[in-house]
Amino acid sequence: MIRFLSMSVIFFIMGGCSSKGVLPLNIYTLQAKKTLPLSPSLHQYQTIKVSFPQTLKEKITNKINYSYSANEQGIYLHSQWSNNSGKLIQGSVIQTLDGSRLFKAVLPYESTAGEELRLESNIYDFSHHVRGNLSYAVVSMQFSLIDTDTGKLIRTKRFTYQENTKTTDAKGYVEATQKAMDRLCSDLVKWLR
Repeated sequence: MIRFLSMSVIFFIMGGCSSKGVLPLNIYTLQAKKTLPLSPSLHQYQTIKVSFPQTLKEKITNKINYSYSANEQGIYLHSQWSNNSGKLIQGSVIQTLDGSRLFKAVLPYESTAGEELRLESNIYDFSHHVRGNLSYAVVSMQFSLIDTDTGKLIRTKRFTYQENTKTTDAKGYVEATQKAMDRLCSDLVKWLR
């Protein structure tokens, strides 16, 4: 019995020493660019709610997607978003609109407060594209501004951005995505003004 326990301890120790190291998980997030308050707008006395984005293709998760072609896709195994990508996008839009002071208040859709306007969005593409020697981040979204009193669509617009990456890994993709999101948020403020 003692011999069995001794051998078990030796195998346990040797197994722990010979195990290969596990690669760390890299966690990335998006930061909303600081927006300067703008002059009064048509909506300065209205409250707007920003809906959680919907997607037309992939599920909204915290996984970082890449593709080598329109039909060949995958996810990075050792890199992911700090939250699901929909929440990161929604948070960036809310922070940007709040900083612009275009509206009396900018709220998440989950808020129980009433609102006069609602901003809905659809994600067409939010991924890393690698095509031969080319590598770029794509952010493609459609936004719709809706009057909540009447339910009528006020206007809608699709924004599409492609930013080249410095590297073909997740880090290079995230840096390029941040640039694309900065452009999207800036153009969204101009469009809503």
